[in-house]
Amino acid sequence: MKADAFPYRAPWWLPGGNAQTLWAALASRRHFGPAPRWQRSRWNTPDGDFVDVDQALHPSAPDAPLLVLFHGLEGSSASQYAVAFADFAAAHGLAYAVPHFRGCSGELNHAPRAYHSGDFAEIDWILRRFASEHPGRPLLAVGVSLGGNALMRWAGELGDAAAQQVRAIASVCSPLDLAAGGHAIGRGFNRLVYTRMFMRSMVPKALKKLEQHPGLFDREALLGARDLYEFDNLFTAPLHGFRDTADYWSRASAKPVLHRIRVPALALNARNDPFVPANSLPTAQDAGTHVTLWQPAQGGHVGFPVSHGPFGLPGHVRAMPEAVGHWLLTHL
Repeated sequence: MKADAFPYRAPWWLPGGNAQTLWAALASRRHFGPAPRWQRSRWNTPDGDFVDVDQALHPSAPDAPLLVLFHGLEGSSASQYAVAFADFAAAHGLAYAVPHFRGCSGELNHAPRAYHSGDFAEIDWILRRFASEHPGRPLLAVGVSLGGNALMRWAGELGDAAAQQVRAIASVCSPLDLAAGGHAIGRGFNRLVYTRMFMRSMVPKALKKLEQHPGLFDREALLGARDLYEFDNLFTAPLHGFRDTADYWSRASAKPVLHRIRVPALALNARNDPFVPANSLPTAQDAGTHVTLWQPAQGGHVGFPVSHGPFGLPGHVRAMPEAVGHWLLTHL
């Protein structure tokens, strides 16, 4: 099912997907109410590792819905979109939590593994834990970028069984075709800016992982990696059971399983997203009957900034969480 119910238009002073992406991440206003305060819990995983979960401390009724956000590549509860969704949750009386993928909470995880775009088994374990700890709360989930692909992959893999855990899900600016997104971020301006930004975070963490587990991968080869394709080939793919980057990107992508989703699901993608080529976005035929597609012309990658204040500055990023959050609430 396709609908353009989020007719987003960028401010005139932010033309293009890169400007909308970078302004939202670096300079936008993230919340209208107080900044979120968090209570962190450490969940021990079945394989002897841990996941850190930040739960917002704003008040909510005992039976209010719980909104769970799965962050993007190298994201956290401090990411601009996580804060903006926290502000939405507080304004609407929802409980709110951000589970961190392994190694993203500020402390390196214990196991040889890390996290990846198709980590639907981790999504499943986390959502089951939330459901068991909050039996009186309807569960809603949103995934951003990498987290959204993993969430949609989870829903496609589980089919009818996903409805036992959640009422509705949404992905925001997710590379549902990982190969298309992976190649796009490795070219031109994307390679100079975004690839370097991610590699500055990911390579040192991988080297610390090697200190934990000597012999895990070839250190010199990893130091020579210059893009996500090479990094995934040396680190992400082999550590998580994939043959190589091509195998990882193929088997972890959510696009091929969207038609198997059986819970209300929303996929929001801006058509000028620098990371996600418009020609790779799912069509109504790809999506099936349970998936709604929002594909506005503008917004960038997890951007969607909106003018604010007397001169339109500094702009805020609450419009996207407002639209996505209300869509989720209509499916309670």
